[in-house]
Amino acid sequence: MPEIQKISVALTAEQVRVLKSAVETGEYATTSEIVREALRDWQWKREMRDEELSRLRELWREGKASGSAAPLDLAETREAARKKLGKATGKIA
Repeated sequence: MPEIQKISVALTAEQVRVLKSAVETGEYATTSEIVREALRDWQWKREMRDEELSRLRELWREGKASGSAAPLDLAETREAARKKLGKATGKIA
């Protein structure tokens, strides 16, 4: 079993009221359980954010490595997109 440590956290009166209400209604067994779940959610979101940041950095590196940008012909790009959409949907664009 992992080592358990107690810490002190300052909460607003409203936050304490919400925690106690969740325990009183039986949604959670203890306020500590709520805080632990909140921390797990925070950790998960932090990991997801870090992974997304790594992915964006890799895409940035790939973009930089692909060379200089070229002028974009918007009419040509639209026409190519219409043709691609037409092929994908079976309709003639």
